[in-house]
Order: sequence, then C-alpha cells, then structure tokens
Amino acid sequence: MLKLNVTAKDKGSKARTGYFETGHGIVETPIFMPVGTQGTVKAVNQFFLESDIRAQIVLSNTYHLYLRPGTEVLEQAGGLHKFMNWSKTILTDSGGYQVFSLSELRKLKPDGVEFRSHIDGSKHFFSPEKVIGIQRSIGSDIMMSLDECTPFPCDYEYAEKSAKLTSEWAILNKEAFEKSSPLYGHKQFLFGIIQGSVYKELREKSANDLLRLDFDGYAIGGLAVGEPTDMMYDLVNFTTDFMPEDRPRYLMGVGRPENILEAIERGIDMFDCVMPTRNARNSNLFTYAGVLSMRNARYKNDFNPVDENCDCYTCRNFTRAYLRHLFIAGEILALELASIHNLHFYLRLVEEARHQIKGGSFLEWKENIINKLSININNNPED
Repeated sequence: MLKLNVTAKDKGSKARTGYFETGHGIVETPIFMPVGTQGTVKAVNQFFLESDIRAQIVLSNTYHLYLRPGTEVLEQAGGLHKFMNWSKTILTDSGGYQVFSLSELRKLKPDGVEFRSHIDGSKHFFSPEKVIGIQRSIGSDIMMSLDECTPFPCDYEYAEKSAKLTSEWAILNKEAFEKSSPLYGHKQFLFGIIQGSVYKELREKSANDLLRLDFDGYAIGGLAVGEPTDMMYDLVNFTTDFMPEDRPRYLMGVGRPENILEAIERGIDMFDCVMPTRNARNSNLFTYAGVLSMRNARYKNDFNPVDENCDCYTCRNFTRAYLRHLFIAGEILALELASIHNLHFYLRLVEEARHQIKGGSFLEWKENIINKLSININNNPED
C-alpha cells in the first residue's frame, strides 16, 4: 500500500500536507508534477529538472511510450528511469485520455478500446490488462488504471454508462496488477480514477466502487475538460469527501496557478498540467505581476530579470531583454529558459502552500495570492 502520511491540516479547509515514499524517493504533498509525456519534459533537461526546479516526481504517458520507443526498447534499457536518466519518482497516465481524444480513430468495446496510432495509422488495442503490462515495462513508480474520460457536455445516460465501464475496467486493472510483478526491482503502485462527469451521484458511486478495490491512491478524472470553473471546484470538493484520508488524492490535468490553490483548499494532493511548459514555449511567463509575454517590444531594453523575486536559474542569470531577443531570433534556448522559469514558479507555489498549511495561514495566503494573480492578469494587456 502507498500510504500518505499526513503531517499538517488546515483548520479552515480540507488543505493538508503530507508525504509518501516510492522506490525512487519521498514525494511531499501538495505537489505539482511536470509533464514528461514521451519521457522528457519539453525543452528542459533532467539536470535542471532536478537541481533548479527541484521536481520530486514527473508524469509520463503510457500511450505515447507504447507507440514510441515501444516496450521492447524500454525493457532493454532497464525501464524508463534508466532510459531517461531520471532517479526520482515517475507516474504514468494510462493513456486513456489520449486514446479517447482520438475520436473517430478509436472504437470502444466492453473489454477495452481499439484505436489507430496518430503517428502512422496502425491499429492497436488497449485492454486494462495490456495497459498494466505496458506500465510494468515502463517501470513507473505509480501506474494509472485504464478509464474512459467523458467529454463536456455529456448527458447523464452516457456519463452513467461510462462510469460503469470505468468501474468494470478498474476490477480488471487491479486483478492484472496483482497477478503481475515489477520488472526492475522497485515496487510499483496503482491508482484508480473516479469518473462521473458533472453528476454528483455518479461521482459518489464511482468513488465507492473504487474504494472497494483498495487502490494505492485515487484520482479525479474527467474534469478540466470545458466545464465552468466553479462547477469543477464544487465537484472536487464533493468528491474528496469520499476519498480516503491516508491515500494520495490526484486531480488530473489541472491547471492554472489559481486552480491548483483552490483544489488544495478542497483536499487535493497531486497535480499535473502542460500549461507551464506550453505557455513557456509560446513566450508567456508566469509571475505574480501577471503573465509576461517575452515577445513584447517593451522588453527590448529591459535588463531586469523576468521576476526579481524569483531565484530560478533563468532569473538569476538572464534579463528580459535577452529572453525577448532569443524568442524574436527563434533560438531554442528561449524555450528552455522560459520553461525552467515557469516550472520553477509552479513548484515554488506548491512548496509555499505546504509551508502556509503547516503555519496555519493557508487560507489567508491563498486569497492574497489569487487576488494578486487576478488583479495583475486582468490588468495585463500581454496575457
């Protein structure tokens, strides 16, 4: 069992701090996981990911790694940790979201999903059992169950049918997990994914179905897919009431800094999102003074750091003028320096959240940060 050791709780909310341990180290929560879909966090090498950003865990994707480089290569390499030279914890998504986003290229069946590769159109089939086998080959510390991610909007009948299928697959995932063994000497853990779209009774049933299977952790899936933000917060707050206190709680695919803080208040421990690196590659950098576009002409002669209150490698060593020059010139270094800054911003945000929860001042701090972000972003013409 992957036990979450809760070390502090906020008196005015569900926010909590804690830690869990895998074969590749301790992960402190709340935590943000940089997304390394294909065994790499885009534009950031592993040295900076560990030394400057101080990532404790990264997320990779079963679907993408299965297609390329393939399980045979990963097994020959000794697993993804060795293949990508990453000594800390790895979580792998099941690939369910990627498969279901293929729309016309996939066909749902009771025992799994048939799909065509987005790379070459070749036909493949993912069953719960196969997805567990692929993640054994990858060697991730935390494996995710295969589920169906419903779109928004989604009518009740479809959501009910989909949540039922996810619960049935969860049984098969757990059975396959218990019948198989790790390949590389370290223990692997399995999370279940709660579905149910925007319908609370379906969320409750899905959570209870999974609790009976006693997973190592529990994720909330199928949110941040287009529903109103307030609805997402309400559903997260509702669903965490059914999630065990002693297991990690993971909100998949979220999100903006303010989304993360609101979800922490509602009892979430783990997050992932492509936003910090995607925004960085498009020259948009997160600061408490707003989102700054490094292509803006105002920075041509601005020799200040991106954020004078930030101690990331980028802000310690380079200026806004230099970053603007790199983006305008189309230099690859621009993508790396911007990505380092944004990921550092996200990891420091959750680190400070942990500090504030322990100090008993989380809610006041959270409101101040969100107000600052809201005022600066809304008044910033570069966002």
